[in-house]
Amino acid sequence: MPKTQQEVIKQGYQALFNSLGVVDAIRFIQHFTPGQGDYTKERHEWLERTPLEDILTSMKQRQKDDAAQYEEIIE
Repeated sequence: MPKTQQEVIKQGYQALFNSLGVVDAIRFIQHFTPGQGDYTKERHEWLERTPLEDILTSMKQRQKDDAAQYEEIIE
């Protein structure tokens, strides 16, 4: 018999807790917490008041910054 969605979620959390421990499981879950707001509306507002040159500069800087993003150590 297939499991309910609630059963799968409960089993998934239990697997996380068993594998990582409570503290690290919570840290893992917090990493995927959804944001807030209306992204589409805010994006349009932001794009209307931000010069294209500033956006391109930001994109180039982000490329440099992203090169080291996976070197973060969490203690």
